[in-house]
Amino acid sequence: MNWTGNSDASPTARIATVRNALVPSEDKFIQLLLDDPAAAVENTAQEIADRAGVARSTVIRACQRLGYRGYPQLRVALTRELAQTEARDVTYEKGALGRIRAEVDALAASLPHITAALDSDGLDAAITRIATARRLLVIANGLSSAQASDLAMRLTAVGRPSEYVADAIGQQIAARGLASEDACVVISGSGANEATLRSARAVRASGAHLIAVTSFAHSPLVELADNAIVIAPATGSFRHELEHTSRVSHTILLESLVGLVASELGETADQTRALVLDVLSDNLSE
Repeated sequence: MNWTGNSDASPTARIATVRNALVPSEDKFIQLLLDDPAAAVENTAQEIADRAGVARSTVIRACQRLGYRGYPQLRVALTRELAQTEARDVTYEKGALGRIRAEVDALAASLPHITAALDSDGLDAAITRIATARRLLVIANGLSSAQASDLAMRLTAVGRPSEYVADAIGQQIAARGLASEDACVVISGSGANEATLRSARAVRASGAHLIAVTSFAHSPLVELADNAIVIAPATGSFRHELEHTSRVSHTILLESLVGLVASELGETADQTRALVLDVLSDNLSE
């Protein structure tokens, strides 16, 4: 359950994708790190372990889960991230506009990190499978539903006919009807939505290829998937993902995914796009 993504990823990006798999003692250390990173970089492994009320071995183990050899390597990476963050500090005006500008800037600063957990080979394999599957089903529930519906429509509009079923039981029925030459894209921010997991298990039972799009590298959905596309949450934390359910990073990924599938389809995508433009033209009023 250690970090397996981009080696250049920042500490907070790594934490975001693996934190839900940490044991409570490791999470106590991580929370202390996030609460006051500037103070944390001044501590030794033993000092921060004492502050967190955990064993030094727990700190080392948590660092290794994040992909570092130990705490010194994490301190260096955290120092680098703090320097980049401090360089962006801006004072915003009070009121709604100031808050919106602050949140937009914070989001923009976090976007380079959302691809930290993506695996190049796995992503290429998923795109090829989406483009070539005989039948493609797209599944999601809750706040990911709108994204699944949009993805199915956009893929269809570039020549990759795709099905989206809104009802949770209907999803399971459609999933069980798939075959080995088919594929299913399952979208879930947490990777732990029970209705979505039931549909994912139905896909596995059918023998079809299961492609998961999620925010966390260690989740029940990832364990079920043939290909897992892990896009780190832009908000940087599992708790914020659950409380505020931001889908910004997923939206960016799925937009790119459609373009990549279109490139894979080549002339088919070009022909379909021409037909789509005709339809859109016919439906525009004067």
